[in-house]
Amino acid sequence: MSFDPRAAARSIWAHWQAGTVLDHLPPGQRPSSRAEGYEAQALLPEVAGRVPLGWKLAATSIEGQRHINVSGPLAGRLLGGQIGRDGDTFPLAGNRMRVAEPEFTFHMGRDLPPRASDYTVDEVMAAVASLHPSIELPDSRFADFTVVGEAQLLADNACAGRYALGDAPEPGAGADWRSLDLAAHRVRGQVFRKVDGEETCVIDREGQGANVLDDPRLALTWLVNELSALGLGLGRRSLVTTGTCMKPLAIAPGDRVEVDFGVLGRVGLKLAPEAG
Repeated sequence: MSFDPRAAARSIWAHWQAGTVLDHLPPGQRPSSRAEGYEAQALLPEVAGRVPLGWKLAATSIEGQRHINVSGPLAGRLLGGQIGRDGDTFPLAGNRMRVAEPEFTFHMGRDLPPRASDYTVDEVMAAVASLHPSIELPDSRFADFTVVGEAQLLADNACAGRYALGDAPEPGAGADWRSLDLAAHRVRGQVFRKVDGEETCVIDREGQGANVLDDPRLALTWLVNELSALGLGLGRRSLVTTGTCMKPLAIAPGDRVEVDFGVLGRVGLKLAPEAG
């Protein structure tokens, strides 16, 4: 049975919208390679009727790769309607991962078209317009995303969910991000929850940029070259969120998440309480 990427994309989007899960994509819709996984993923914006706004990375740490049993990072598309701002309230209904992931997000200022040779870190960073703090609320359309393999996870948009994007620091508000050692840069994530009527910090964790493929700049460069190998470019104005810089923060409905990126700014979000 030949692979039908459009049918795979339709199945993924139907479960995404319904908040339901499947064990595996059915025969004929199940990709058998990374290339086929990306082929199905590429049809998601059209199937969903959503504008692609950029890219997200998953499994940019060895721990993350081991957790979902993949051989390396995965790229997924950021879709319109999934991105909010600092302080927004996000629904958690239907989300089975229930974690928040503090991430470095780059906003591109120039196109990086596909080419035969790999881009260097310096070339990629010269095309970046700004760096933003962000939080990802990932999710999967598979009942057990740790066993389905990287081809199906790519079709599943690399476990894409929702995002809160913070503002870039104002000029003069702190050190220029280009002068910072992003690998060594520390990030603090906190989860606040109502306990006996009082808001209490239930998780207080630190991470650093080195947890993101050794450096967020290396993660962004990996994405550019991954896309180039697929015949795709990274467009001007694209957002790229580069993967969690700490062990994901366990969350529940009604929680509040705050992440402090130091001189790079901060970003927070609220989670809607459970209905009823």
